[in-house]
Amino acid sequence: MIDSSRKNWAMADVSGKAVTRRVAVAGGRIHIGQEAFNLLTAGRLPKGDPLPMAEIAGIQAAKQTPALLPLCHPIALNRVMIHSVLRPEAHAVELFCVAEIAEKTGVEMEALTGVSVALLTIWDLVKPVNPALEIGPTRLLYKSGGKRGTWIHPDGLPPEVEAIIEEL
Repeated sequence: MIDSSRKNWAMADVSGKAVTRRVAVAGGRIHIGQEAFNLLTAGRLPKGDPLPMAEIAGIQAAKQTPALLPLCHPIALNRVMIHSVLRPEAHAVELFCVAEIAEKTGVEMEALTGVSVALLTIWDLVKPVNPALEIGPTRLLYKSGGKRGTWIHPDGLPPEVEAIIEEL
């Protein structure tokens, strides 16, 4: 007997959508503390410089998003970029992940996955100095393309993200 109350899960049907250029930018911050921040800026963290490693990990993660998130469409990414910004006043590193495609579906989840894994990579490489790390907030900041056009987070965009978008 078929249970009609059970939801049948399926990927969203995008067959009727137009292929458009779609861009998403996600951002997140990791607070690493004063000692770890000083060692990072001096290039003296025990496991090396976490920023280039975080950039590579974030790019790899964005490419693997459909394997990690159920019902996420596999897409051919045109570009993924991780941009790092040091925030000395907060003893933090802010990361931005840009993901771009020409497809029928958005690329927000790829940008969010990329920035999340990049932040976790920094965590892994900084934890020997300070295990009391904190990630957050992590959020979608910008998206463009598709039927709805451009969307900007209601809190606005950091100047670094505005500069990135201008260069795209």
